[in-house]
Amino acid sequence: MANYPETLPGPARDAMGITGQGQHFDTVIEGRASYDLGLAAGLDDAYPHLRHLVVSTTLGERTELPVEIVSGDPITRVRELKAQDGLDIWLVGGGPLAHALLPEIDRLVLKVNPSAIGSGIPLFAGEFTHARFTPVGQEDLAGGVRVVTLDRAS
Repeated sequence: MANYPETLPGPARDAMGITGQGQHFDTVIEGRASYDLGLAAGLDDAYPHLRHLVVSTTLGERTELPVEIVSGDPITRVRELKAQDGLDIWLVGGGPLAHALLPEIDRLVLKVNPSAIGSGIPLFAGEFTHARFTPVGQEDLAGGVRVVTLDRAS
């Protein structure tokens, strides 16, 4: 919460009294399955404080949604966003989407938990692709969670 307050959903920010712009991100892009989790909870925009994009080939006709639907190639849209002024783009959930966007991912901020529940979700779900990242930071949080930051190697 202290380092990435913009990653909290709007209702959590409201409950905690968190206001203002993000420190790192002004845009969030997420896959359809992640977006569906919010919809199931009654949130059609879990991040109203950010420019919110949802990658989906089936939501394009839902013009009433308060998010931008990306029904075409997500890498093209991300490149357009990166060419604009502003803060970084936060990728939320979806191994297939992360795999598709891997060529444009400049930084990984990973939370490593000291326990595992279930079978897990692949970080990058797709055919084998190599990308090299260099560790640039690590923070150990209370409870044993470690936040590891890696930047794309040049």
